Amino acid sequence: MSAAPAIIAVTATSESEARPYVDALTARGGEVRVLTAKHFAGVSEAVSGVSGLLLCGGCDIDPARYGAEAEPATGKTEPARDEMELAVLRDALERNMPVLAICRGMQLVNVAFGGTLLQDIPGHVEPGGPNDGSVRHEVYVAPGSKLGAIMGAGAVYKTNSLHHQGLREAQRAPELMASAFHPHDGIVEALESPAHPWLMAVQCHPEREDEVPKSFRKLFDWLAGWSGRFGAGDMP
Repeated sequence: MSAAPAIIAVTATSESEARPYVDALTARGGEVRVLTAKHFAGVSEAVSGVSGLLLCGGCDIDPARYGAEAEPATGKTEPARDEMELAVLRDALERNMPVLAICRGMQLVNVAFGGTLLQDIPGHVEPGGPNDGSVRHEVYVAPGSKLGAIMGAGAVYKTNSLHHQGLREAQRAPELMASAFHPHDGIVEALESPAHPWLMAVQCHPEREDEVPKSFRKLFDWLAGWSGRFGAGDMP
């Protein structure tokens, strides 16, 4: 008898926002449960039977979450989504569940661990641009990182970019390790946690598969594969 497919929770503002991430995971054999703040009934119900978590992109994080006031360039926030995602992330980390965080998701991970954010950075998104604001830039993946083990370290990749917020070393939570950088402006492009081996966070959008190198698509393989093993009680 084959093992049941992994059930992976995807957090988003709406079902439509979650769709590209859902498609990427179902294409790899996973089952998906979309979590939205509107229908959130608490952590226990939301993650019952779940063996993986994906925090996807979306609106800005409320600056109050990291002790700051909103700046003029800060966009729309959704405090209820922040609260939901922080709750399910903490639960996943406590259980050592596989977690992939993308764009806003990576920023939320940094905030959850006590870091802060730059509320506006130039050159990482093009409002009104031809590809829904996406631009392309280089990303350097650090040797010795978990991200590098998945996709190749010590290399420079060209990825998409759709974020106007982010972080540099000064904003990084001390418990997290930066595993990828923009080589020219120092913006952190990926985070991981030495204390949580199954947490991976990236700033680019690998769900837009035609805009990233094939190596970045392995992140969904990583999440689907390890979530299946977590659900089967087969983690190392």
